[in-house]
Amino acid sequence: MKAVILAAGTASRLRPLTENTPKCLLKVNGKTLLERTLDNFINNGISEFLIVTGYLQNMIKDFVTTNYPLLNVRFIYNKDYSTTNNIYSLFLAEEFAKGEEFILSDSDILFSDKIISALLNDKNPDVLAMNRHALGEEEIKIISDDDRNVLEISKVCRIGKAVGESVGLEKFSKRYSEALFKELHQMIDNEGLSNVFYEKCFERLIPQGYIFKYLDTTDFFSMEIDTVEDYEKVKDLKI
Repeated sequence: MKAVILAAGTASRLRPLTENTPKCLLKVNGKTLLERTLDNFINNGISEFLIVTGYLQNMIKDFVTTNYPLLNVRFIYNKDYSTTNNIYSLFLAEEFAKGEEFILSDSDILFSDKIISALLNDKNPDVLAMNRHALGEEEIKIISDDDRNVLEISKVCRIGKAVGESVGLEKFSKRYSEALFKELHQMIDNEGLSNVFYEKCFERLIPQGYIFKYLDTTDFFSMEIDTVEDYEKVKDLKI
């Protein structure tokens, strides 16, 4: 099992905190978000990493190589980070992840390592973490059937029908990852869809027979850090 961490964005909604610091290097109770993410994977036996960088990439690379000198990690630079969305950063991970089992993580999530354990232990080969709470317009929401099959996943899902929010952690099988990058090529190379969320690709794969189960991880802490207000809530949190 490999891990892909997307860390290319400018995090404009977190300014001024991110004027000179990439979002993943913001500290929560003395440890950066990226450090916590890497440790959560390492604590669960994952040892091969790809980090897709963009904004202030050298700071991220320097942090990782200094603090994890023995880590098996590759970096890919998304030179178009200012004009593309996370789907393009995922697209750039093809050489590392296509045809492989891997877990995808956004780099702006503060989360318990128990979520990684739960994903790895889930018998389903393609599964994503889901959190139940009051939903609004900004969350990536999930609509499912009674068997936990994800039928819709986007910001524009009907709130009243959604079962919860996607945490931003997904486990892929080899079969799914092959289809994933094939569809990403169609979207980006042929349709120019480089500035959408990667969940759009998940939705397009559903009618092709590639379906995630959701795993309810509400009992384990997770929070996406999008705004200064979000950061103020968690910056001193002990998890």
